[in-house]
Amino acid sequence: FFHRRVSSTELSMAGQMAKKIQNNFKLVLLGDAAVGKSSCVERFVKNEFFEFQQPTIGAAFLTQTIPLDEYIVKFEIWDTAGQERYRSLAPMYYRGAAAALVVYDITDSDSFAGARTWIDELQRQGSADIVIGFAGKKLDFPSPREI
Repeated sequence: FFHRRVSSTELSMAGQMAKKIQNNFKLVLLGDAAVGKSSCVERFVKNEFFEFQQPTIGAAFLTQTIPLDEYIVKFEIWDTAGQERYRSLAPMYYRGAAAALVVYDITDSDSFAGARTWIDELQRQGSADIVIGFAGKKLDFPSPREI
């Protein structure tokens, strides 16, 4: 049996943590293939960036927990594949999502049109109260900006 004395600071910190309320939010990333969805998630979850990213197959699931005032917010993140052959799976991932981030590539005007289509689909078929974010990626690319 191991016993150690607990300081008042440790007790106070434990009490503060116990008072935190955890909220879970489902977040889905949507957009055409190779627009930067996975890079966005990797940066948010792991604070990492890889110049070359393998295409997502189906979807990838990651979580990120952050403290916010008296809350602990846990994001349950679905990073979806952008290839057309996986598009029919998208409703399975955005169903019940609190938020969606629709991503496009600023160097590709077709991806912007695709993003508009994703937003229309979310507004038609997503949750009535879903929060939709819109993000242009690849600002750091040497390619000329189209959007």
